[in-house]
Amino acid sequence: MVKSIPCIMMRGGTSKGVYFLKSDLPENDSERDQLLLQVMGSPDERQINGLGGANPLTSKVAIVGKSVLPNVDIDYLFAQVVVDQPLVGYGQNCGNILAGVGQFAIEKGLVLADDPETDVVIHMVNSGDNAIATIQTPGGKVSYDGQAEIDGVPGKAAPVRLNFLDTAGAICGSLLPTGNTIDIIDGYEVTCIDNGMPIVVLRAIDFNIDGTETIAELESNKKLKTSIEKVRLKAGKLMNLGDVTEKTIPKMTLISNPENGGMVSTRSFIPHRCHSTIGVFAAVSVATACLIPGTPASKIANIPNGDNTMVIEHPSGGMDVVMEIETKNDDINIKRSGFLRTARKLFEGEVFITEQEL
Repeated sequence: MVKSIPCIMMRGGTSKGVYFLKSDLPENDSERDQLLLQVMGSPDERQINGLGGANPLTSKVAIVGKSVLPNVDIDYLFAQVVVDQPLVGYGQNCGNILAGVGQFAIEKGLVLADDPETDVVIHMVNSGDNAIATIQTPGGKVSYDGQAEIDGVPGKAAPVRLNFLDTAGAICGSLLPTGNTIDIIDGYEVTCIDNGMPIVVLRAIDFNIDGTETIAELESNKKLKTSIEKVRLKAGKLMNLGDVTEKTIPKMTLISNPENGGMVSTRSFIPHRCHSTIGVFAAVSVATACLIPGTPASKIANIPNGDNTMVIEHPSGGMDVVMEIETKNDDINIKRSGFLRTARKLFEGEVFITEQEL
């Protein structure tokens, strides 16, 4: 028997995903996960039998509902549907997919739009933190047209300003979950950090690469990927994440000297494929690591003077991150973090599900 479920497919930042109303999905977690796997066509490297794009960046889901929390508009649960395994991960936020959540909520009638902009307060269920998305709504209607540009996405679109409240330790419980600015894992100096996304920051040069390699070169470097995965599995336990063998966190970010005037250059594994850009929260976490004295990242970073906007370079260009932190003795106070993204509505309709496969 075949049934259909309403959905919107949207590009959010440098990712693409399927957006659902929570009320349209099964309440049972296991049933929901089986449905999402079928929606995306996983497990299959091509995802030929679903809506996924055969890449982690295009195999994402947003589940959105009206929030009952005070001073919050909507709840947003992010799901990472693994391409080639029957796994659905909820252990992380996704700031790129977040960039389309406010528009979706307005279009679905969960939030009333103002003119010319609408602030949508979003509770990120994965971490328990809140974000404020400023959506362009001239005349009280969502507009996707504008002049904003972001690296990794062709064309221009309406800007989406995202600001975050209390993301430090969102997943791991503390900004530096090991309690150290530097940990030694398998002989490598690393920083384990969580400012919205648990990541392990490593120096590219320590892995005998210079950090300017193409995605294809890094994907084909089996020795590099094996070494990084060994570090990741050990770091996961140190970061209060337990056995991360089948988890999509922590992400692994290799850093090197900036090439184009940015703060630092990055190559990220998410965790087994090389990212064509860098995740939004990963960029915030990298920027934070650069600003903490004594980390390997701080020794490489080109920290701007008198400007809180920092460019995190990646294979497709750079991502602007607005950061302001205070460090006093061993105390680190993150006063501000945010960034700008864009989004585009691609499709609205129904996805068809074969019920006997659920």
